[in-house]
Amino acid sequence: MVGKDNLRTEDLNLCFEKLMMLSGNGIGTGVKMEGGVITGWKDIPMELLLQIVSLVDDQTVIMASGVCRGWRDAISLGLTHLSLSWCNKNMNNLVLSLAPKFTKLQSLILRQDKTQLEDDAVQTIANCCHDLQVLDLSKSFKLSDRSLFALAHGCRNLSKLNISGCSAFSDSALAYLASFCQNLKVLNLCGCVQAASDIALQAIGRYCSQLQSLNLGWCDNVSDVGVMCLAYGCPDLRTLDLCGCVRITDDSVIALANKCLHLRSLGLYYCQNITDTAMYSLAHSRVKKKTPIWKPMKEMNDEDGLRTLNISQCTALTPPAVQAVCDTFPALHTCSGRHSLIMSGCLNLMSVHCVCAVHAHRTASNIPHQLIE
Repeated sequence: MVGKDNLRTEDLNLCFEKLMMLSGNGIGTGVKMEGGVITGWKDIPMELLLQIVSLVDDQTVIMASGVCRGWRDAISLGLTHLSLSWCNKNMNNLVLSLAPKFTKLQSLILRQDKTQLEDDAVQTIANCCHDLQVLDLSKSFKLSDRSLFALAHGCRNLSKLNISGCSAFSDSALAYLASFCQNLKVLNLCGCVQAASDIALQAIGRYCSQLQSLNLGWCDNVSDVGVMCLAYGCPDLRTLDLCGCVRITDDSVIALANKCLHLRSLGLYYCQNITDTAMYSLAHSRVKKKTPIWKPMKEMNDEDGLRTLNISQCTALTPPAVQAVCDTFPALHTCSGRHSLIMSGCLNLMSVHCVCAVHAHRTASNIPHQLIE
């Protein structure tokens, strides 16, 4: 059984008849059907088989690996990316079956709408897939610290990990993982209310210096202590989402502005302790990064400084401070269709406008009145 339905032999045959048609160059004409059983496919060269498999969906790839031992061995050696998010039931058993076969996987997506994964599946992945770099375990509510401990020992090359919504993980287990998986660049902890604490962030700041993107959405145990450790330990941080981190104050933003000079996206939604001091620190941070004189202005605008800032529900902010940030970073827009400075719920900031909006207003004002009529 794979995913939703039982796979019949005739279904498999029909699927691969279409598969061979996809390969083109007359390959499909060489496939013979005798009594509903496919023959002659075992002679397909490994390189061509992998090329054909790359054209189809992951469910078909799994079916292909079950045709014969030769195909299974070829696919297991060549398959590096796999997603099982389409699997609505029995994902845990499927992972237990596939992980020992597909040992060369570098990317594995196990995102779920309905909780299926258990610790034994993740432990099998950690035991078999040592080359894994990208792993998505989001919404795996059944997983415990055992999974993180297993990944720490078996998948040390992880660079991108999504465990958003995995609410059972502890901060000590996450800190342990960080001490082993020091190549992490992208980490999604959204909703990990127990795991994402100052203790865990201290470990991440200490061991994961290459980190570029971190989502801490709705992790309300995070305080200035943890964010400041991140700022000092992860200077290459580009994207940080702190939405709903209600304990942080200006000190967190000041540390980020001073130490993370490559910061491109910052989410402060509902961080109501943030004041004008934080905004002015962001505005002044651009001065700290010295840009070569020869660098074109367009390139500076596109690459340097904040591109996205969410300060929705930050009701303590005033227009002058937010306008200072908007003026400092040309990539921040308030104009229609390009909203990258997000200020929902801040009615007192309605006077803040980006350069584009101001220019459009001036252009409209300069049009002769008779033309408008």
